[in-house]
Amino acid sequence: MFSILILTVFFTSCKKADYKKILHDPTLYSRTVHELNGVVMGNNFSPVVASRNYAYASIAGYEVIAAGYPGKYRSLAGQLNGLKTVAKPMANDSIDYEYASILAFCKVGEAVTFPEGSLKYYTDSLHQLAVTHGMPDETITGSEKYAAAVAKSIMAWSKKDNYLKTRSESKFAINDSAGRWVPTPPAYSEAVEPHWSEIRTMVMHNAREYSVPPPPVFDVKNKDSKYYKEVIYIKNTVDSLTPDQAHIADFWDDNPGKLNVSGHVMFITKKFSPPGHWLSIVGIGAQKTNADFNTTVCAYAKTAIALFDAFIESWTAKYVYKTARPETIINKYFDANWRPHLQTPPFPEYTCGHCTISAAAAEALTSVLGDNVAYTDTSELEFGIKNRSYKSFRAAANENVWARFYGGIHFHNSCVISNHFGKIVGDSVVTKLVMKK
Repeated sequence: MFSILILTVFFTSCKKADYKKILHDPTLYSRTVHELNGVVMGNNFSPVVASRNYAYASIAGYEVIAAGYPGKYRSLAGQLNGLKTVAKPMANDSIDYEYASILAFCKVGEAVTFPEGSLKYYTDSLHQLAVTHGMPDETITGSEKYAAAVAKSIMAWSKKDNYLKTRSESKFAINDSAGRWVPTPPAYSEAVEPHWSEIRTMVMHNAREYSVPPPPVFDVKNKDSKYYKEVIYIKNTVDSLTPDQAHIADFWDDNPGKLNVSGHVMFITKKFSPPGHWLSIVGIGAQKTNADFNTTVCAYAKTAIALFDAFIESWTAKYVYKTARPETIINKYFDANWRPHLQTPPFPEYTCGHCTISAAAAEALTSVLGDNVAYTDTSELEFGIKNRSYKSFRAAANENVWARFYGGIHFHNSCVISNHFGKIVGDSVVTKLVMKK
């Protein structure tokens, strides 16, 4: 018994007390977000649902930091719609706020993301890191206790955003009236999230705060009409893409579930969805600017909030106008064999979700990390797509305007309008939220 006690004391004393070096590293937070990216991708979430997962998880992580550093960061309670209070730390508890921030992100991420517990293996490894690197037992206990309390507050708030209600709403009604959206090949899937406008916004007053102008009037007979010109423009462009234009389209494809069909064989290839791509950019930008842990957490939270509201703004317009995709129009009226460069996603064309959320994310991210941050986006390498470099986050969002057009899945007018309204949404997040004091 005595020898066991001696060994226990020996090994305990040999623990390196360098847990702050390990757990306060901002790249660990970025790796944690990437881990959630993988879970979201693996469970086939649509981009809009994915944005909900990321937003609540990122807010939970941020709220821990705001509580730990009240002189530098302000809680989002009272600033985000419906978020009235968040659990406060107990005065006598020993808390490592960086560790608790990562845990809160994971706890909400795995609770919002089905199946629950999908990040347990990861949080267990974080716990072991804390133990191995000498975090005191009382600090581990206090940190994990506070992370759970914040996660509980954010989850209670999330459950009132109408998400569960929309699970039982009616499906989108299909009719083949001229210019109206119908399912597209190869999967001919039903329309994704037609009731997303009912989701509670975070910063916008409501889903219809910004009035998006109607798209060009459907007209494929008058060659001088705006609509006809848009159709011919995208058809001719896709038919003669340069290698760089194709790369731009592929780089921003971000299709979370592409259906591949080869004869009688069908299989799905997965990638991070648009919000997952932008959260990867946050991590790249944070590392490029040498952002500290707390700034990195702030950047993720503000960007995720902008993404969330931007999706609601765009999806509201989609199901107001219900416009057909270029593939549908070109196949029916111009060329039955025409195919876009990218696979057409299953929801109406106008407005462009990716262009909207990209512009919003760029505004939010720029407000935290700065303008003219030149970076190389390496996030698509794991999917076999070579890097692209940008002079700023806004430059990346502007390239996305062309990406969806080159892909053949959005008319150019849609991309331009969507980028404009995405900037408005992003600017509202930047203007209305006070995060860093």
